[in-house]
Amino acid sequence: MKNSIGTSVILTLAGESHGSMLCAILDGLAPGIPVDEQFIASRLALRRPKGPADTARREKDAFSIVSGVFEGRTTGAPITILIPNEDVRSADYERTHALARPSHADYAAHIKYGGCEDWRGGGHFSGRVTAGIVAAGAIAAAALEAKGISIGTHILECAGVKDTPFNPTDTSEQVRSLQGMDFPVLSPVREAMEERILAAKGELDSVGGIVQTAVCGLPAGVGEPWFSSVEGVLANALFSIGGIKGVEFGSGFALASMKGSQANDAYSVSGGKVLTKTNHSGGVNGGISNGMPLIFSAVVKPTPSIARPQDSVDMNTGEAAQLTITGRHDPAIVRRVCIVVSSLVAIVLCDLLALRFGTDYLK
Repeated sequence: MKNSIGTSVILTLAGESHGSMLCAILDGLAPGIPVDEQFIASRLALRRPKGPADTARREKDAFSIVSGVFEGRTTGAPITILIPNEDVRSADYERTHALARPSHADYAAHIKYGGCEDWRGGGHFSGRVTAGIVAAGAIAAAALEAKGISIGTHILECAGVKDTPFNPTDTSEQVRSLQGMDFPVLSPVREAMEERILAAKGELDSVGGIVQTAVCGLPAGVGEPWFSSVEGVLANALFSIGGIKGVEFGSGFALASMKGSQANDAYSVSGGKVLTKTNHSGGVNGGISNGMPLIFSAVVKPTPSIARPQDSVDMNTGEAAQLTITGRHDPAIVRRVCIVVSSLVAIVLCDLLALRFGTDYLK
């Protein structure tokens, strides 16, 4: 099981949904970077369930940093963050743990790990593990902000309700408006989205959506052609988040219906800076950042844990079975996944910048 990502700045995750605690280790950051624990707590709060449209599981996420930070700054050693699991109800899974939950990792994990996997709450495959991404990502995001690089993610679409997309050539004000927003949208669509989520919950069902991310201030020249392109490295990270099943950069699949004269991003010069008049490429050419806003969208599937009867299989006997999932689950994860995406992107960008400019770039 590979649980690390990165080349120079490396994130490693450990822990399970119902284990004693989660662990995130962030290695490779330069010494001297400020670490604000209140900021980390505020980012974790954006991931935390809050109302009837979220799971009833309520974790405090009372994290502790046990290495790599001294007197409020990174030391250059690995940063280890521990997050206890306190609000667990493993009994919810005991009766049906041998039944593979549709569209969960249960069956695939059972085959790969020979039945030795922790099945409680999805174990290591649970969305609970993303708390470690957010905690470590908060340190990375703050380091990027100090270099003038900001990241924002909003709910572009949920259950058919659409938000305003990012302005493809100037996202700075929109990204700024999203900071600290617990239901990140750019237009007044929160109520409509929440109504659709609660309606699905009332029908013992769930909904999915699309999240859109923008990065402002990323300098041109970051990334590599071919196998370490900006798109490739980010897509690798994004597909590590459970529930994300599709990623597109810039205009993405819409480019298929355009002509070259429409899709090409013509260049211009403003204040001595090279810009493009449009941004269908999403800020990347040839796998390398071009100085325009880096913009991409990710599809989030409906939460697979629904309370309706579903066809399954007993993994112990190999026989067909019926499953009705109990326990506490989100009718939609699209809101909570926004801060996870922004946090993981922050870590990936720190890695790409360290590879391009050296590890002291963020110092």
